[in-house]
Amino acid sequence: MNSPSITRRRRPFMAPVWLLGMLAAGVLLLLAGSLLYFQRATVTTVIVVRHAEKAAVEGTDPPLSPLGVERAQRLAALFGGGTKLGADTALGRPVAIYVSDTRRSQQTAAPLAERLGVVPVVADSDPGALAERIEAEHHGEMVLVVGHSNTVPAIVSRVSGLAAVPPMTDDEYGTVYIVSLPSLGKAAILRLDF
Repeated sequence: MNSPSITRRRRPFMAPVWLLGMLAAGVLLLLAGSLLYFQRATVTTVIVVRHAEKAAVEGTDPPLSPLGVERAQRLAALFGGGTKLGADTALGRPVAIYVSDTRRSQQTAAPLAERLGVVPVVADSDPGALAERIEAEHHGEMVLVVGHSNTVPAIVSRVSGLAAVPPMTDDEYGTVYIVSLPSLGKAAILRLDF
């Protein structure tokens, strides 16, 4: 009579170590990917202002009044560094300036453009087209848009994705909207007077 044979099942000794190694590699890969994504996360800043005070003259394209010229200089000091404050005290330095095709809009941006060495771009009057252009060409940068009382709220709303932007009155010239658009998270709007 033959004795029954006993078969033993061999369990590989290295299997648990191999599984732990694969798990650790997966976690490291996930962490590296998350770190890369976080480092690429940026904030696009869009500053939107109405043109400064216009002169009370006949015509459809009036220039700035003396008060408007003074306000344009304050805008330049705010975002381009003031002579009394020093160049390093600016709130930020726009890399692009968008203006409408009116003289008052272009004159409002001129002092800042001169300080920064930036040539203002005459932009499309459609807020949606302007917002798309800014998103496409200036991701992670700061830009300034000089608009009008009827376009500023629409531009801020379109750029930020927030609908609750109050309309501007005819005598409201010193309002500046600073829209922060992070790649991660929601847009934020800061409304200031200058």
